[in-house]
Amino acid sequence: MHIVLDETAMAAAGQGNVLASRLIHRAHAETGWFLYAPACALVEADRARPGPAEHLAALPGITVLDLDLPAALAVAQHETWAAAHSRHAAQPTADRPDGAIVATTLPKRWGGQPVRILDLTP
Repeated sequence: MHIVLDETAMAAAGQGNVLASRLIHRAHAETGWFLYAPACALVEADRARPGPAEHLAALPGITVLDLDLPAALAVAQHETWAAAHSRHAAQPTADRPDGAIVATTLPKRWGGQPVRILDLTP
């Protein structure tokens, strides 16, 4: 299971959201569960509420995704960097042929986007 945390999911994790906490636990404790934190979304989550970025980046079950050239080019074409980097991170790759699911607390924001959503709204 490959899951990309958008900035709303990261902020929710920092505020004690039970569903986000379960994802983090599973990624740490269970084989086959992978959580990704796109760097742009991590920055935006920390801007909204200082603190969770450093904490999430330090967790062993979360992989921070750098803003490499393909991601930067994808981000440049969209309005918000956080959403664009999350969307880019969820696209299929050689390691994730089916792509990844975007975990969010704002599922309506992703309407019409070519990504699968995991609603973390309690």
